[in-house]
Amino acid sequence: MSDKTDLSLLWDFGDPVTSESRFRGVLDTPEAQADPAFRVEVLTQIARALGLQSKLEEARSVLDEAAELVPPESSASAWVEIERGRIENSSGNPQEARQHFLEAWAGARRRGQEALAIDAAHMIAIVSDEAESLAWNQKALELASESADPKARRWTASLLNNIGWTHHSAGRFSEALVAFERALEARLAQGQAEPTRIAKWCVARCLRSLGRVEEALARLRDIEGQADDGFVDEEIGECLWTWGCRDEARAHFAQAHEKLSKVPWLVQNEPERLQSLRDRAG
Repeated sequence: MSDKTDLSLLWDFGDPVTSESRFRGVLDTPEAQADPAFRVEVLTQIARALGLQSKLEEARSVLDEAAELVPPESSASAWVEIERGRIENSSGNPQEARQHFLEAWAGARRRGQEALAIDAAHMIAIVSDEAESLAWNQKALELASESADPKARRWTASLLNNIGWTHHSAGRFSEALVAFERALEARLAQGQAEPTRIAKWCVARCLRSLGRVEEALARLRDIEGQADDGFVDEEIGECLWTWGCRDEARAHFAQAHEKLSKVPWLVQNEPERLQSLRDRAG
């Protein structure tokens, strides 16, 4: 499969409509026509793009089509399982999703698909409780760290970030900071500007939780002008508010509210967070 199109390069997770169009274009190529397993993989990515557009039933239909094309004993079956899991999780069925993710993990490990196995492990972590989530992310991190596959190794930073947030949610801020700083090192090594900026924000957020507000603010000031980011505005405001610089904080809260109130998932899942920004913006 090394001479096949690298489907990961066609993804723009911020624009699933365009991503879907790209994948549908690949379906018409000779390689997708000649290789059933590759065609299955393309179909699973179309389904994932549909899922990100909340077209869940259409995504299920595409996955049913893909499942019918899976060659016997093919590695393509793991692709179908992981995407079925994502669709079920998006549908509010985490336990059913978990079974699909476990099938994907087992199939990918059996056939040496390390990057896919890591993806499955990180999805199992998402639908698990805190302790099991940490264990699955650690398992995935070990696999990524030991792998010779560049696609598998690219998971390192994301997994460290996930581990950091699991610790942070449990109030283990020192452990979280270690993970976030390791994630930042990995992002810097990868040389991608936007993921690196986000990793710096995570370190700053954790520093504030540790009461190291001056250090947190310095980190945030370093990235403040790199993007028009409401999350950075919010965090700067929180640091200033903690310091008692209320007037300066209000200005940042106002900017944060204006930007973050346009983020659909935040509006849906964290309305109280947006209300707090609005209240303190004055």
